[in-house]
Formats: sequence, C-alpha cells, structure tokens
Amino acid sequence: MSITLVLGIAAGFLCTVSFIPQIIKIYSTKNVEDLSLITFSVFSLGVFLWLIYGILIKEPPIIIANIATLIFIVTILIMKIRYDKKGR
Repeated sequence: MSITLVLGIAAGFLCTVSFIPQIIKIYSTKNVEDLSLITFSVFSLGVFLWLIYGILIKEPPIIIANIATLIFIVTILIMKIRYDKKGR
C-alpha cells in the first residue's frame, strides 16, 4: 500500500468522522438554531462534486470518503429542516 493511498484514506476518514459528534449533538438536543442551512447546502454540493471528481478519476479514497461525508451532511440537512420546522 503506497503512502499516497494511506494518506488519502486517513484524510478521508478523519474528515468524514468529524461530522459524527455534530450529528449526535443535534439528535440529542434537537437544537439546530446555530446551524446555517445555506452553509450546509453549499458544502453538500461541494462534497457531491468531489464525489463526481473521484468517480471520474477512479480514486477509491475520494469516492468512499465523499459518499460517507455526503450521507452525514444530508443527515444534518434533514435534521436542520425537520427540527427548524418543529421550532416554528
């Protein structure tokens, strides 16, 4: 396994799991007041484009990391929309 592949996997893993504490906090508190819908929407579009890029250049670390990150970001977006509506 090359150092480049190891770095790619490590970077993807760390960036992806960084969203787990946020998801847990949102789920437990149901508080999304301080989250920006625009920021998370734009970020999800960027992650989606990274996923497409990874697919086009056939790089598994980019593909896998961005699929997982996209799932977490979409989860946060869904909770933001759902819990914002409950608060109104």
